[in-house]
Amino acid sequence: MCLGIPGRIVAIDDAARKLATVDVNGIRRQVNIACIVDDAHPPEACVGDWVLVHVGFAMSRIDEAQAAETLHILAELGEAQNEIDAMRRSAAS
Repeated sequence: MCLGIPGRIVAIDDAARKLATVDVNGIRRQVNIACIVDDAHPPEACVGDWVLVHVGFAMSRIDEAQAAETLHILAELGEAQNEIDAMRRSAAS
């Protein structure tokens, strides 16, 4: 299973190499956007796009509602993991 993290493209760093900066919850990373560009949607048109990022690649474009829902689910999963970790620690004592 691969997990894509939603992020928003905030800048095109190198259109020829298809590199862009993506903001994921305030953290900015450079990613490859080769999977989401084509003649109809060149790199320069990607600024502002929401994308799913996996291992340094923007794998697909998504809309803002999908991004918000995915971020919400990931936050809930993180909270659930914190509870499981707390249970494990208390059981070990």
